[in-house]
Amino acid sequence: MPTSKVWFITGTSRGFGREFALAALRRGDRVAATARALSALDDLVAEYGDAVLPLRLDVTDRAADHDAVRQARERFGRIDVVVNNAGYGHFGAVEEVTEPELRAQLETNFFGAMWVTQAALPILREQGGGHIVQMSSIGGVGAFANLGAYHASKWALEAISESLAAEIEPLGIHVTLVEPGGFDTDWSGSSARTSEHSATYDFVREAAARRRGAQSPGSPAAAAAALLEIVDSDRPPLRVLFGAQAHQIVTGIYEHRLHTWQNTTNLSHLAQGTD
Repeated sequence: MPTSKVWFITGTSRGFGREFALAALRRGDRVAATARALSALDDLVAEYGDAVLPLRLDVTDRAADHDAVRQARERFGRIDVVVNNAGYGHFGAVEEVTEPELRAQLETNFFGAMWVTQAALPILREQGGGHIVQMSSIGGVGAFANLGAYHASKWALEAISESLAAEIEPLGIHVTLVEPGGFDTDWSGSSARTSEHSATYDFVREAAARRRGAQSPGSPAAAAAALLEIVDSDRPPLRVLFGAQAHQIVTGIYEHRLHTWQNTTNLSHLAQGTD
């Protein structure tokens, strides 16, 4: 039986964050659960009582992130697992996305995770261990039309988290990037944002809709069970794909990249100034 853990999870009002919180609480762990509206957490508190610390949090507020992490540590005495789950998808062709829309996407998906991570690191270092879970996406590995702003946020998160892992692994702190494929969450529903459409790119949206319609979304509850396995592991992976379709899609992405690189070896040597 794994030792009881203390979790700090952002974006627990629904989707992955809610299922991660429930999975942890059901097995006897304690959870600092954050959401923009505290009322979204009333049912968790009613069912699990003092095992839940509900926190109102907008992750784009760096000072509030630090304060929320401090409150969690004061309440539970430690933090073992930090899950940066808060985020949303922004839909729009690159030409359609406005500066405020792009900045807002990065503020939540990238900077929000960064500020929570920085707030937690001194605590994890003092403890001599812990685990930071960054909710990325297959969209942090590859990129698709009509989602450029979203991909920019996730690629940035992937890069900084890989650097972070190299820096803190010697300190006994783990980092895992979770890269889900399509799941039955509200990511593309009411939580999503959309740029003003230009008829020029209607064909892009139509193709994307057909692609999504052909997918079989995974279960967030099943994903939560997988996450428990990861945080209980002595050697958790830096990256893990969630969903069978994710493996197929990402394998295809890398096969295409390898093929392209192999076919342009002559250009690599030319750029180096060698034969």
